[in-house]
Amino acid sequence: MQEPLFIQPVLQEKIWGGTKLRDIYGYDIPSEHTGECWAISAHPDGTGAVENGQYAGTKLDVLYKEHPELFENPASPVFPLLTKIIDAAEALSVQVHPDDDYGLKHEGEQGKTECWYIIDADEDAEIIYGHNAQTKEAFAAMIAEGNWDGLLRSIKVKKGDFFFVPSGTIHAIGGGITILETQQSSNTTYRVYDFDRKDDQGNTRDLHIQQSIDVSLIPHKDPANHFETTAVDGNTVTTFIESDYFTVYKWDILSELAFSKTAPYTLVSVIEGSGDLTVDGKTYPLQKGAHFILPATVSAWSLSGSMELIASNPGPKNS
Repeated sequence: MQEPLFIQPVLQEKIWGGTKLRDIYGYDIPSEHTGECWAISAHPDGTGAVENGQYAGTKLDVLYKEHPELFENPASPVFPLLTKIIDAAEALSVQVHPDDDYGLKHEGEQGKTECWYIIDADEDAEIIYGHNAQTKEAFAAMIAEGNWDGLLRSIKVKKGDFFFVPSGTIHAIGGGITILETQQSSNTTYRVYDFDRKDDQGNTRDLHIQQSIDVSLIPHKDPANHFETTAVDGNTVTTFIESDYFTVYKWDILSELAFSKTAPYTLVSVIEGSGDLTVDGKTYPLQKGAHFILPATVSAWSLSGSMELIASNPGPKNS
């Protein structure tokens, strides 16, 4: 089967979401508070389906189980990655995710290491990334005191920034930020602080203080970022991260660029512009907001046009 698998995204309402997923990407959003487009997902909380070809209508989790040859016969029992476009009209909660051992033991699913490419950000937009506590005792005490200014580290962000967010990292996406997130396929989130906000019914959301203390990395340490960029005929390929769970790239296309398979399969999202994907002599038009998988059976492809894409491959821990 020499063809890409275009995936129908799943839209998720969030208390902090807005309308950018409709206004910018043209998705049919469920409400004016839509926060997440689960672009390529086989997670049970939001599973996408194939849109084209012989597997049209097949859910991605079913395809992964019934046709492992499309994913180079992986060892992982579940599709390991999940990619999202997130519209943070307001700030997300301050949160942290467990590692695999803690997640499997306490939640029945793998942990969550993730990363963010900033698609767009309002002027002076910020994220929370890490904390200032040096010991677990100090961390717990600052939470108990509500000393959020002392505990949390804020960083201003701009379009084009990239952040690696390993499990155990205290973090929050600030308001006015749109990101492309690549993550392990997990929906386990422990909230540390939610700015005391209430939903439409006047209820606050649950916090998970003890779990957050259990899993947070203390002291925080920024992971090293070593981007690698290659220019070919006016096109640019940037490697943002090569981790145990995923490798993430940005492809800036201004002319035609040919690719050869280097991983079991590749997840791709068009975040800006338009162009064409050519596989085995067949051309597929691409628009902003399209998401597709290049399965193991696709050994080569080319891209042309004027567009920006984020691509990812599974890492050695989940391939």
